[in-house]
Amino acid sequence: MDLYLFFYSFDCSEVTQTTAFRLLLLISLLTLDVSIYVITQPNSLWKTTVLNTYPEVFFMSFYFVGIDISKYKHDCCILSAVDQNVVTKFTIKNDKSGFEQLIETLHSLSNPEKIKIGFESTAHYALNLELFLENAHHSFMEINPVLIKEFKKSTSLRRTKTDSVDCESIARWLMTVEYKPHSKGFYHAYSLKSLTRLRDRLIRQRSFYLVKITNVLDHTFPEFKPFFHERLSKTALYLLENYGSAEKMARMNAASYEKLRSLSRGRFSPQQFLQLKELAANTVGINNSIFDVELNSLLMLYKSLVKEIGTLEAEINKLIEEVHPRYMSIPGIGPISAAVIYSEYGDLSNFSTPAQMLAFAGIEPGINQSGTESHGGRMVKHGSSQLRYVLINCCLPLIRFDMTFAAYYAKKRTEGKPHRVAITHVAKKLVRVIYALERQETDFNAQKLR
Repeated sequence: MDLYLFFYSFDCSEVTQTTAFRLLLLISLLTLDVSIYVITQPNSLWKTTVLNTYPEVFFMSFYFVGIDISKYKHDCCILSAVDQNVVTKFTIKNDKSGFEQLIETLHSLSNPEKIKIGFESTAHYALNLELFLENAHHSFMEINPVLIKEFKKSTSLRRTKTDSVDCESIARWLMTVEYKPHSKGFYHAYSLKSLTRLRDRLIRQRSFYLVKITNVLDHTFPEFKPFFHERLSKTALYLLENYGSAEKMARMNAASYEKLRSLSRGRFSPQQFLQLKELAANTVGINNSIFDVELNSLLMLYKSLVKEIGTLEAEINKLIEEVHPRYMSIPGIGPISAAVIYSEYGDLSNFSTPAQMLAFAGIEPGINQSGTESHGGRMVKHGSSQLRYVLINCCLPLIRFDMTFAAYYAKKRTEGKPHRVAITHVAKKLVRVIYALERQETDFNAQKLR
């Protein structure tokens, strides 16, 4: 066991000095397998006295490095744990020479185990620096920018905000918390996060173009989408691409039907074909070449998005199969959902309890209590919206095919909770199950649920 004691300004004549000696003596008597590391001022009288009395005590010098990330440069501040003073401040460029300058400065201080580096999570701007530090065998900790913002508020009433102030605030914040370095090999999770988030954006764009296509059809052939039950199936898209206007659909012949029957694998019947021709002949829509051009452009954009989404999903499936997390064995969690959960949560060993995972996803209830008043219950909705969306959507098949989750959902409904609130409780249970599966390194077993 390792014990770290921080002493900065002790004088041998102080009462606190005697207390520290008694603490060291007590530890040495109670525990044999213990290494005591004291971080104090170099060449201090206290250090000399302890070394003479307890030769098994080690004195170490730690350094805390705060880096403020930006697009073209990074501001760095190095603090010494000995006296909490600034060792140096400097700015590096976001290129190889700047990164090498940072590594040379760190090497001049101490070995990597005694240097703790932290910077705010800033999307892709820090990625190259993270990979460079990992290759140089330096650990680093990514920090939620909200924490640094609140820390700065707690230390000063001034509204000064500069890159120099920010990097020092990050370094000082590092000294106040448990150091949780980023897991090694993070690039795999980062790749999945980039792909899954890009897929999400493309799907939103695809939905946008579907709405635009519907708007055009409302002008040219308003009976078309209701005929296909408000869905643009492969058959419907083929008709729009090859015929476009209601006038052309009204002139379709037997050869046209054969192609439609083959495309729909026989599901598009002759009766439906004749009914569609009749609707096209009697439509109240407008036959305008401008709308035809607009429809063709929207269909091309829609098709290109469908193709790119398919390419992304194939790559996502390939990457997540390499990891194959345990929670992929849960019914309702497919490769895409598993990829989102894996990429957004990252290394689950960074979470010591399921409650921390719930807070990270933003599906914990908010509580506001002061004096005799207490309010709470609403979801805080912090963190990743993609993660929340996937977790809640995964619960829909769960409550249909798993009896334990179905019973839990029914219980919440009988308590008077609406569907969305009840399904959120199911999502919380799902997160606890995911945590247990990864910690115990076991696959999902419905018989063990309770």
